[in-house]
Amino acid sequence: MKSKLSIIALVLFAIISTSCAQSGDETNITVKQLKQEMKTDSSVVILDVRTPPELSGPLGKIDGVINIPLQELEQRVDELKPYKGKTINVICRTGHRSRIAADYLLKQGYKIKNVLGGMTQYRAEQ
Repeated sequence: MKSKLSIIALVLFAIISTSCAQSGDETNITVKQLKQEMKTDSSVVILDVRTPPELSGPLGKIDGVINIPLQELEQRVDELKPYKGKTINVICRTGHRSRIAADYLLKQGYKIKNVLGGMTQYRAEQ
């Protein structure tokens, strides 16, 4: 009986892990992929969810980004309506806040890509 339960638990774990990994990959983009898209598509939409002081800090900002800090996103989400039909690439310093923002925007019906590694990775790959 114990071995049957162990096997069932392992199978369930494998199914859950696989489905989570697939859904996560669909909503993530690497810095390298983002930079390639920026080269080939001048209308790429990038939402930076850092605070305004961070944009003028050492990591700087990407030209043309939309800046809505994560803590203001729920109140200002309507500012993104013009981009509802496009994929919005969400970035922050390291990827944590952008993941939270991406999850929220997905629930609001937006097409989202979370930029893995954030601006730290973006600057590291220059």
